[in-house]
Amino acid sequence: MAGTYTAKDITVLEGLEPVRKRPGMYIGGVGSPGLHHLVWEILDNSIDEAMNGYASDIRVTLHADGASITIEDDGRGAPIDKHPQTKKSALETIFTVLHAGGKFEHGNYKTAGGLHGVGASVVNALSKELVATVKRDGAQWEMRFKQGKTIGALKKLGPARGTGTSVYFRPDAAIFPKIEFEPDVIKDRLEVASFLHKGVKVVFDDETSKQKTTFEHANGLLDYLKKIVAERGAKAVHETPFALNKDEGLRVDLVLQWTEATDEHIRSYVNGIPTGSGGTHENGLRAGIGKAVRNFIDTHNLSPKGVTLVAEDIREGLTGVLSVFVQEPQFQGQTKDRLNNPELVSQVDGVVRPALEHWLNHNISVAESIVARIILAARAREASRAAQAEVSRKSATSGRLNLPGKLSDCTNSSSEHSEIFIVEGDSAGGSAKQGRDRARQAILPLRGKVLNTESASLAKVLENKELVDLVTALGCGLGKNFELPRLRYGKVIILADADSDGNHIATLLLTFIYRHLPQLITSGRVYLAQPPLYRIDIGKETHWALDDGQRDAVLKANTKNGRGTPEITRFKGLGEMMPKVLWETTLNPKTRRLLRVDVADQIVTDRVINELMGKDASARFRFIMERADEAEELDV
Repeated sequence: MAGTYTAKDITVLEGLEPVRKRPGMYIGGVGSPGLHHLVWEILDNSIDEAMNGYASDIRVTLHADGASITIEDDGRGAPIDKHPQTKKSALETIFTVLHAGGKFEHGNYKTAGGLHGVGASVVNALSKELVATVKRDGAQWEMRFKQGKTIGALKKLGPARGTGTSVYFRPDAAIFPKIEFEPDVIKDRLEVASFLHKGVKVVFDDETSKQKTTFEHANGLLDYLKKIVAERGAKAVHETPFALNKDEGLRVDLVLQWTEATDEHIRSYVNGIPTGSGGTHENGLRAGIGKAVRNFIDTHNLSPKGVTLVAEDIREGLTGVLSVFVQEPQFQGQTKDRLNNPELVSQVDGVVRPALEHWLNHNISVAESIVARIILAARAREASRAAQAEVSRKSATSGRLNLPGKLSDCTNSSSEHSEIFIVEGDSAGGSAKQGRDRARQAILPLRGKVLNTESASLAKVLENKELVDLVTALGCGLGKNFELPRLRYGKVIILADADSDGNHIATLLLTFIYRHLPQLITSGRVYLAQPPLYRIDIGKETHWALDDGQRDAVLKANTKNGRGTPEITRFKGLGEMMPKVLWETTLNPKTRRLLRVDVADQIVTDRVINELMGKDASARFRFIMERADEAEELDV
């Protein structure tokens, strides 16, 4: 066998062939992120010109077909003279030779995003068609390419004023399953570029929708931070953000603002490229913030009693943007989403710590409000940890020793074939306990309306006895301690009255489950029972109706048949139903109706719950005003 494996079996991929053969190595994949990565590679070249002071206008045009794009800038224009090594024009070399570019040496660019020298050539290799146009030295030049290869020599089009580079390309459908670009993705990236490089004007001309957007931000990162804080909807703890601009040596731009949010939100960039996976510059930032805040707390004797501050407390609610400019960044892979330069940790730390400490010491009232926010986070974390540990300890107990006293459990030990009904009120719970199938149906009555958990902290949630009883009964824990295999029941069924109060209680319970036990919904374990609102007796027949619409339908169907005078009973609540009736209509698996709770669109669901159950009353007011004409028979 060894004799059949010879030198002729070794494949040598020349020029840009490796890129077309294995595009994922260069752009991360051929899905939507990979397709848009082509735009970012060319855009980064224009931004590099702007970043180093050679360009002030960048224009991106998405053409009417949605699958071709032109990126142009008013920079110096790519060089067109003959390259001494390749004996081809520099323009052809840039677009046809891997690892060819003007950013390996520091003479042309102090800092740059496109440092691997593969960007332009990779875009060319993966394009059905690419046209590069250059204005410089009083003339305009053009060169055309197809799938990485030249289809004509460098051509002089004629005299031209000014300087700049324009690149038109259309991705190759043989490489990408979908070649249509997403305008919103491009627009977001361009807006971020205008924030990071204040004074640079970026125009996005979307010919697919005939819309033109201009991005220009004189305040740079401060404008960006304002936008992020507004989008996240968390109130700022202090009005004026901390801002740092350092140009000598390592160039650092930083803005920070503490908010009332419960998470940390930092967006970081290196030479204008977003580093979504962070890296050493973010590590340096976190170290610097931690040291500066701790030094301020120690200097002013603000350390809290009875609680130890950890790094997560200091950064809770912190929103910020970090942009660094490095001469030789070491990115993780060509997609550049993580920075690996080890020296950046100490360098960023060394810049951030003294500047932030100085700012805190010269803005005492602001600093004290930040420290108060940090201490609050620490106390909430301690309370949450203690309460969560208590709930976890109770729910992890084997057997039935620590189950809530008011839970009427089922005798079946198999979770898959058992179900728990969460019932509104003790009277309804009493009927349900008497009417149920004791072998496989458990009943947990809840007193009144439970806590609205949308705006409550986890510590506050775990102080609510009704919710703690529910978590203990389910047995699966919550939050980070959630374990689906420990769930004690196959179905979790919310059983509330068929009126507006019942709907409100069901909504409060669903909000709690969606926010703190979301895996129950995604695994299809949560259901809404459908108890009847009306009993209609006509002659010897009994009919059940869930709502007014069904009642009217039953009456209409039986009036036609002339079956005597109907007797209508409206149930005020589940407690009014006899146990036998509740079994027949709501509990019996053979005759009942259940609605399974499912999330079709995560973003829409999140927004609706926040609007209906959140602190902001204006969202509910708007909701009511827009739908006032749809309201019928208000229960007020």
